[in-house]
Amino acid sequence: MSRRSTDLWLFLIVAFGLSWLFALPVWLNGSPLGSPPVVVTAAVMMFTPALGVLAVWLYGRRRGEPGTTWREWAGRTGLTLGERPGCTVGFFVLAWFGVPLFVAAAIALSAALGLFGLDLGGFSLFRQSLEQTSQGRPVPSSLGPAVVLQVALAVLVAPLVNSIPAFGEEWGWRGWLLPRLMPLGTWRAVLVSGVIWGAWHAPLTLRGYNYPELGAWAAPFFVVFCVAFGALLSWLRLRSGSVWPAVVGHGALNASGGLILLVADAARPPSLVVAGATGLVGSALLAVLSLLLFTRAPVRPAVPARS
Repeated sequence: MSRRSTDLWLFLIVAFGLSWLFALPVWLNGSPLGSPPVVVTAAVMMFTPALGVLAVWLYGRRRGEPGTTWREWAGRTGLTLGERPGCTVGFFVLAWFGVPLFVAAAIALSAALGLFGLDLGGFSLFRQSLEQTSQGRPVPSSLGPAVVLQVALAVLVAPLVNSIPAFGEEWGWRGWLLPRLMPLGTWRAVLVSGVIWGAWHAPLTLRGYNYPELGAWAAPFFVVFCVAFGALLSWLRLRSGSVWPAVVGHGALNASGGLILLVADAARPPSLVVAGATGLVGSALLAVLSLLLFTRAPVRPAVPARS
């Protein structure tokens, strides 16, 4: 194995190996989707790419390779604010509030295409969910205030909270892996890193995570979304020179991606395979948006974390 490929294989073995190791109890116990063990497993898994980055750094330090002081490593893996901190802060804010705007656009387009029914008066699907989980407690007659609160939290607070586990992924995928693949060319690096990111979710998506109606087919289907959303996060990383805009963008999607379930009609619920931010509609919107961003606002190649 060449020196050039050792770091890549080490990163992938750690990130993928630990994700499967942490998910093994979920498979052995047959825990249902949405149960506390699955939720905890998903959160813990998100830190395995960061552990992969640390493994590569420690390996390089032990071999005395150049560019592995912590300061150099932090700069090359995007932990700083890049060469233009003010612009990076702007991209951070753009990702924080722009991703929820994309989610809203995907919901609106899905409704306009007739892929599900909107219920902005009674919020019947949300009501149905509350009734199923209330354990006999009464559900408020008007859910408008609760929906407004949920949306406000998803846009204003949750992106920052969700950025903590999102960092565990983004430092790996966009912080280290994307620059490491840049010798392939920008578009190939974006595509390959997106496919790897999507495949890494397999311990959960093979059980139908995100798309329960697909069963194991959710795994390859989610790769499509990861390539599309990963392109947007890659543009943020390469354009800013920092991983932090991608971190908060990832956190914002995890916070707001499910808002479609608040505004849907229980009589015509959405299929998450096609409708909403993580469905085909969302992936198509992301593909168009990413193409526009990469062509209208070109990026500069990132410096790999190893020379």
